Amino acid sequence: MPETGGVREVKSAGRTVELLEVLAARGDRPARLRELAEELGVPRSSMYALLQTLIDRGWVRTDATGSLYGIGIRALLTGTSYLDTDPRVRAAKPYLDEASTALGETIHMGRFDRGDVVYLATRESHEYLRTISRVGRRLPAHVGALGKALLAERDAGALPEGELERFTPNTLPDRTALTADLLGVRERGYSIDREEGVSGIVGFGFALRYDAPAVDAISCSVPVARLTDEHERQIVATMREVRLKIEAATPALPGAPGWL
Repeated sequence: MPETGGVREVKSAGRTVELLEVLAARGDRPARLRELAEELGVPRSSMYALLQTLIDRGWVRTDATGSLYGIGIRALLTGTSYLDTDPRVRAAKPYLDEASTALGETIHMGRFDRGDVVYLATRESHEYLRTISRVGRRLPAHVGALGKALLAERDAGALPEGELERFTPNTLPDRTALTADLLGVRERGYSIDREEGVSGIVGFGFALRYDAPAVDAISCSVPVARLTDEHERQIVATMREVRLKIEAATPALPGAPGWL
């Protein structure tokens, strides 16, 4: 059984978290009891009992037949509480609004989490239909501007191994290509995602350096059809200024260093 800080993991708690993460990762694809039992390597009887407990408490939902399972509404309430009480998201919001107004484009804030980026806040452009990004969405860090801005703040040990998951024909194919791209990010001071995560969308990402290495970043997404050289210069200048404002406005976090 794994240990954390000398304390043995509580097996039942670990299994519960694993189950919720599996259901959350499936999105709109509900799972059957057999699938969940096999994926987590537990007997069906134990999995069924755990599911029923979580259904009663609102963490898991099921259909009318009781044979399909998905993430429940309590997960939404907990996630909303995380965003509502996070001091860094709260400090950044006025400046995300400022960037959205100044540029007329979609602005994101995301956080690095175990090799992925989780979207914490989004200000949608009124000029075009929304991209696939949304609050709570998790994407591999190599895919977009947010993630590449944050990977560039880290050493090579944080980079994924092997072939990288592809989202578009422009997605970086492997660690070698990603390493070369991140070198450019460090030289410029910001990342560029040229249709690597979403076809037709270019993103510019800026790490927020109130941590070392940075954990949060902001980005601006713009359709290729709207991106001129002049507009790109405006985006970079505005986002640099907004980054400095967010860093200056972000409070020191309570508790131990690194509390997020």
